[in-house]
Amino acid sequence: MRLDKFVASNTAHSRSEVRQLLRANRLTVNGAAVRDAGLILREGDEVRLDDGLISARGPRYFMLHKPAGVVCVTEDGGHRTVLDLLAGEIREGLHVAGRLDIDTTGLVLITDDGQWSHRIKAPGRHEKRYRVHTARPIAAEAIEQFARGLLLRGEEDQPTRPARLQILGEKEALLWLQEGRYHQVKRMFAALGNHVEALHREAVAGIELDPGLAEGSWRALSPTEVACGKP
Repeated sequence: MRLDKFVASNTAHSRSEVRQLLRANRLTVNGAAVRDAGLILREGDEVRLDDGLISARGPRYFMLHKPAGVVCVTEDGGHRTVLDLLAGEIREGLHVAGRLDIDTTGLVLITDDGQWSHRIKAPGRHEKRYRVHTARPIAAEAIEQFARGLLLRGEEDQPTRPARLQILGEKEALLWLQEGRYHQVKRMFAALGNHVEALHREAVAGIELDPGLAEGSWRALSPTEVACGKP
């Protein structure tokens, strides 16, 4: 790994700040001052900032309560991103494990563990639960139609996986999915002639959105929650 990336990933300093540290001769590798941000570190190299040893930390796992208007990407020129909400946290190397549309709210998982992220997102491996509010009443027969699978516009050759629908009210339901196609929930209701007006993700892979977490807030996952994404 490059020296600047290693330091930025394991301290509170950004890459631009790391370059300033290098110019000030405050970083050493194996006891020698270095100024090359692109220096490739090898296993066993000892990196110090002033007199403090910089150690590589383990993988990180977070849940975030996504508000509407925020996008699930690492960078975007026109909107705030979920990583922008991690104020004060080291964001280097983090990515979103399963995106939500800009107008969808709820649980977003963020990590730097690529294998864990892949398992969380794998179709059929883990279930996601959504709370849906629709423009028109939800017909009772929708329960069976979702359970059989629906043909979505543009994907008529591949029906959706069976999904579980629980109708809570005339225009409100819970939906459990085991896949994540583009705008899937909205397209499934559209296939039945309805329109999703509000969509909120409550759970992924057995990890429930913390009810005490306000919109825009985040916290680290507990060991029990992290284990939900392990083999």
